[in-house]
Amino acid sequence: MAKRDKSGVARNTACHRTPKWLAPRPRASVSAAASWSARGKRYSARRRFEEVRRGKETAAGTQAIWSAVASGIPRDTAFKRNKTEPKMKKKLKLDAFTPISPAHAAIPGRTPAARVAALALALVLARPAAAAEVAGFDIHGFVDARAGRRLQEDPVERGTSLAEIRAQIAAERRTDLGTLMLRADFVYDAVPRASRIDLKTGEGWLDLREANGLFSPVSWADIKIGRQILTWGVGDMLFVNDLFPKDWRAYFIGRDTDYLKAPSDALLISLFPGPVDLDIVYTPQFDPDRYICGSRLSYWNPMLGRRAGRDAVADPETPGDWFSDDEIALRARRTIGGWELALYGYEGFWKSPEGFNPVTARARFPTLGVYGVSARGGLAGGLVSFEAAQYDSREDRDGRDPFVPNSQKRLLVGYEREIARNLQASVQYYAEIMDDAGAYRATLPTGMHPRDDVRQVVTLRLTRLALNQNLTLSLFLYVSPSDRDGYLRPAVTYKATDDWLFAAGANLFFGRDDHTFFGQFEKNNNIYVAVRRSF
Repeated sequence: MAKRDKSGVARNTACHRTPKWLAPRPRASVSAAASWSARGKRYSARRRFEEVRRGKETAAGTQAIWSAVASGIPRDTAFKRNKTEPKMKKKLKLDAFTPISPAHAAIPGRTPAARVAALALALVLARPAAAAEVAGFDIHGFVDARAGRRLQEDPVERGTSLAEIRAQIAAERRTDLGTLMLRADFVYDAVPRASRIDLKTGEGWLDLREANGLFSPVSWADIKIGRQILTWGVGDMLFVNDLFPKDWRAYFIGRDTDYLKAPSDALLISLFPGPVDLDIVYTPQFDPDRYICGSRLSYWNPMLGRRAGRDAVADPETPGDWFSDDEIALRARRTIGGWELALYGYEGFWKSPEGFNPVTARARFPTLGVYGVSARGGLAGGLVSFEAAQYDSREDRDGRDPFVPNSQKRLLVGYEREIARNLQASVQYYAEIMDDAGAYRATLPTGMHPRDDVRQVVTLRLTRLALNQNLTLSLFLYVSPSDRDGYLRPAVTYKATDDWLFAAGANLFFGRDDHTFFGQFEKNNNIYVAVRRSF
């Protein structure tokens, strides 16, 4: 059929009709027009969320769109029909009083973290549980899914304490020249607000655990360079001479205890020319602890005089200059008569932001030197350990600066043994003895809670193995007689097969005061469950 346009020229409407995909789209009920791909059929989620962040669209409308997509409605149809929330609820067949929650809006694969974690999970579940070899690298790893929940309401934190899928891929290659190691975690984490990668803090969808090379230039020396996990000392979850970074967030929310040790970007030189072995660790840029800052766990904020969390996330001044804000750690060790003896030294910074800058009103990391000793050996059918160190606070050696921690002595004594078949027990006594306590109290600002002259902590660990040692029941208890607070970590782990492992546990804090170390975390009590498949 032919029609005439305004110029009088006859046109075949069947041949000259505007293609459907080029036809003008009806405007949506938002202030900014949606961007479409070249084919005109895919809505740009990236720009959509940019518009949301700029305040050009309500969160309810966005959630309704993703809810519609999740229920099978085409994305462009969901967008065009999102006139109002009630209409969208009617389309989704939801009750008029049913709120559209963030759970409706969670669409797998919308972020790099979700895509990577889902892909890793699919690969692991689809292949046999045996390690593979690719290009000369031995490939192994696991997929670990964990969920946790707070046991009480915390007004400054979310009720969900842990919700993540972690796929770890490790690749190792051994050659005549040395060993190459790469181990990375690909993480989908639903708790934090942002997923920006930060290798220092371990936040984001990638946590690089190891990336290093190990070689032996001579028969009496090993050199490892790159990202690595370092630890030394004789304490059990208490650290005196171990000044390598720790991840306290992971420890307190229920991740595997291996994640308490955070990685360091360092050079490790191990020398063993004779009766004494020497380890030298040089870190060209300061590696702080992954400390409690409020992003996941609430903490005592002395400046606010209350517990703070996501409403006041700590942002300390962190030394970050390469080769000037560096660290060096030394250890000399030898075994004599069945006893392991060691000397330690460290030059760097306090690992957590213990200092305060009154000019900028921000926490900071003062300089620190540590010198210590340790010993471990058999006694009375068990294993006894001893560790001591002097913490030299370089910026406040006389103890008169209230914004810099005083120097202190740290002491640790421990004993462990099997008290029954498949039942292991250990106890430890730990103390922090403040130097110049009188000067500290004399200069303490009004309203600040003073620290104890001697802070004491006693620990108890009980571990029971059952079902051919496939079931592990454990209990770890910290109690501070000086602070009158404590921390309890019950856990159960069941190894169903060589590949599958199930776990559950809790992190329970208690204390008389809100400002003590364990007492400040009382609102973070949580329980968690986990399942892991290794390959």
